[in-house]
Amino acid sequence: MPTRRLVLSGLAASLAAPALAQADPWAGALEAARALPQLRSILIAKDGEEVVAEAVRGPGLDRPANVKSVSKSIVALVLGGAVDRGVVPGVGATLGEVAPRLIPDGADPRVAGITLEDLVTLRAGLERTSGGNYGEWVSSGNWVANQLSRPFVAEPGGRMLYSTGSFHVLGAALAEASGESLLALARGWLGEPLGIEVAPWTRDPQGFYLGGNEMALSPRAMLRVGEMVRQRGTWDGTRVLSEDWIEASLRPVTRSPFSGLDYGRGWFLGDAPRGRVAIARGYGGQVIAVAPGVGVTCVVTSDPNQPARSEGYFGDLMALLGREVLARA
Repeated sequence: MPTRRLVLSGLAASLAAPALAQADPWAGALEAARALPQLRSILIAKDGEEVVAEAVRGPGLDRPANVKSVSKSIVALVLGGAVDRGVVPGVGATLGEVAPRLIPDGADPRVAGITLEDLVTLRAGLERTSGGNYGEWVSSGNWVANQLSRPFVAEPGGRMLYSTGSFHVLGAALAEASGESLLALARGWLGEPLGIEVAPWTRDPQGFYLGGNEMALSPRAMLRVGEMVRQRGTWDGTRVLSEDWIEASLRPVTRSPFSGLDYGRGWFLGDAPRGRVAIARGYGGQVIAVAPGVGVTCVVTSDPNQPARSEGYFGDLMALLGREVLARA
């Protein structure tokens, strides 16, 4: 479990050998961020107050950035909005119940029984459309049908299969159930109460917004999303999502075979000495990290065109989070 060890080892090193006293306890985080050539911006809030805010390179803190698969965590929050409002009866609802029109002719009969919970926890069981299959998938004429026509490689509700197609199906199902686009849902249920802009992004040939990739949010918008999660569904005194949804989202359900991190409803989960850390993670090193136990939210944007693997740049980000952020909170 390499990424989990990186988080813990960073914390252990900091706690075992306290850093020299300095006027600004967050100076080390900023210095470490500046030393990472892929990193573009970093924001850290402690108990709701920004303590680090710098665009190291690239666009500024209020300019939209491609957050890549952080989009999955956003779509998971939109699902929470749908559950809270009764648009869907709950995460146990199946595709056959909430969006039967999405199921292609000739699909495996088990497709109709895939639940919203299976999709949001990446346990649909269908062959992945991420990684080597991604290009073929987005080149197809119907992204939803393509994903739902793929063979089962695991039972629904079984092991984690990281697949953008699962979140795309989830977003399309929410659009079908509500009669509104995923963009409209994200704007109405998250954008408006958080006071952030959610711009239109990529759509598939049928007009469904891409669930799970390519959304654009500014670093400060990402920070507000993280702060809302840290505050158990509230922002600036307004209830955005139910506390029950946030708590369930940050409860481990499965585990990533790639990073070793646990996974809940759209959020990776790691353990630290003072509580769980929830991480929204996107290709290239786009990160929202929320540590409720120490009152910290940390946002990083990075070059979206370079990989960020657990044994490379993403590992460096987790070490920064452990040694320079969580251990100093």
